[in-house]
Amino acid sequence: MKKNLLIAFLFLLSVTTKAQFNNEAIFNRIRPADSLDKELHFNFYNFNYVRNYEYSNKFHDGYTLYGTQLEPQLVYYANPNLAITAGAYLRKDFGNEGIYDAKPLFSLKYHKKDLTLIFGSLEGNIQHNYIEPIYNFERKITTPIEYGTQLLVDKEKFKLDSWIAWQKMIYKGEAAKEEIVGGLSTETFLLKNENWKLSIPAQFLAYHQGGQIDVLKDIPLSTLFNGAAGFKLHKTIGYDVKEIFTDNYVAVYKDFSPTKVRAYQGGFGLWLNAGMNTRWGSLVASYWKGNNFLTIKGMPLYQSVSETLYNEGFKQNSRSILAVRYVYQKQLIPNLYLDVRFEPHFDLGTPDADFQFNHSLFITYKESFRIFKRK
Repeated sequence: MKKNLLIAFLFLLSVTTKAQFNNEAIFNRIRPADSLDKELHFNFYNFNYVRNYEYSNKFHDGYTLYGTQLEPQLVYYANPNLAITAGAYLRKDFGNEGIYDAKPLFSLKYHKKDLTLIFGSLEGNIQHNYIEPIYNFERKITTPIEYGTQLLVDKEKFKLDSWIAWQKMIYKGEAAKEEIVGGLSTETFLLKNENWKLSIPAQFLAYHQGGQIDVLKDIPLSTLFNGAAGFKLHKTIGYDVKEIFTDNYVAVYKDFSPTKVRAYQGGFGLWLNAGMNTRWGSLVASYWKGNNFLTIKGMPLYQSVSETLYNEGFKQNSRSILAVRYVYQKQLIPNLYLDVRFEPHFDLGTPDADFQFNHSLFITYKESFRIFKRK
């Protein structure tokens, strides 16, 4: 009875209260512009994070990520449609000696009207705008850098992100498999005015592990697919309650590998969300119902097969998660942004509908300085 009352209460809350929070302040976008020609700039980006999982379940480990990331880059605006960047990515985890991760950053960006073509380090990760069962927000901390090719279209009523990233290349005779991942994310607006927005989002993510020049011939090829489609309806309200919305998706998983080695060859899930954006923050109620669902890069909590330290391989065909999430975002001073999140959930697939939560604190600083302009 208590469990049923709890579910009813949270459902009512969701009816009166965005699948994805607004992450724009965390993004680091560098684009050519009409006002920039023959100029060299220094772009500085600093992302500071605390993300703590108070979890004790069989599908997601409990741990804390605490540290800072730096992305200093030189940007040469060769002309109003072309930017060339060179820099570095550095990650420092607090409590660990030295630099945890360091990577070079290089990119060529062509931008004209509503089209952007990128070759090199992508505007990737959470900037692809996938739903969380397909792409885990935590990857902004753990694996934020992607190298490859990306095509972006940003029209008034249509948005497209089409990309491919090379995760692991191999040389002849290596004892490793090549890995490549790519995808597409679109949003088509059927209605868009001052009061209402109705859109159809569609997205997919594909992963391939294989190659013809490695020496691991006993390891079979692997090709996996995640996809999602649905509808989003947003209504502008006023000052205190700025907007109410509902974002809903059907997600699918499919294993196209020639040799099937995974626990499930196909599965699906429902990702239902309702919420509000207010002057005091955003509140979202989310419900996930998955069946035989595996994810390529999504949050492991939503999977039907565990990858945790002590329960790896544990299976639960049907997964039901009910969450109420809150985020407070504010620009503290020019170029400095605060983001605080509290995300409790109930695992309805357990006898007692276990209550668990994660919470996060992000502080982002980003600014661009002009070094010189060539006349």
